[in-house]
Amino acid sequence: MTFVQLIDIKTHDLDRLNRLMDDWVVATQGKRTATHSIVGRDRSDSTHVVEIVEFPSYEEAMKNSDLPETNRIFEEMVAACDGMPTFTDLDVVRDEQLNKATCQRFFDEVVNGKNLDLADELCTADYREHDPALSSYDIDLAQAKRENGEVMDAFNPQLTVESIIAEGDTVCCRITFRGKHTGEFQGIEATNKDVSGTGHATFRCKDGRIAESWWNWDDLGLMQQLGVVEG
Repeated sequence: MTFVQLIDIKTHDLDRLNRLMDDWVVATQGKRTATHSIVGRDRSDSTHVVEIVEFPSYEEAMKNSDLPETNRIFEEMVAACDGMPTFTDLDVVRDEQLNKATCQRFFDEVVNGKNLDLADELCTADYREHDPALSSYDIDLAQAKRENGEVMDAFNPQLTVESIIAEGDTVCCRITFRGKHTGEFQGIEATNKDVSGTGHATFRCKDGRIAESWWNWDDLGLMQQLGVVEG
């Protein structure tokens, strides 16, 4: 279970505290078990600082605490503080990843639900799409809706997100799709053939909306299924 430690600090010497944190990062390189750390300062009290440190588990956090480098830096940190820091130990019971939910909704409702207008809500006004299968590798939202609408009309595709991973503002998805070629596609008359394939999509999110996307599909496999090229 992921474990998070909140360190509540009062200090009039934030610069010294920052230097000590930098020293700890260097000193524990290759040894520390912490996976993520952020530091925030209270907007209403500049002497109030909170550090949030994430670990894979409580046990890994204890290993980190036992490092001699951690003990040395902590003693120097206490000297830089106005008082003894306080600690809050948290077992993570819910890890909300809203960007993943937004991207999953894009697949479920925009593509599979054929609600292209919902993209206006899920995407930013300056959204850019990059897909070598479309007319240009860099298109805006309006053009992306038009061109992807033509693909949806031609194949009535149903996409399945096989795996989805989020880190920061980036969400990566592994996709499979199935459909039937019942409409014209890039000059190819309808063949009424069933098609299927795989793809990957990477999204960059901003303020809970999709700002940019990159797509790659098995275009060769699709053309082979349509009989345009030999298998």
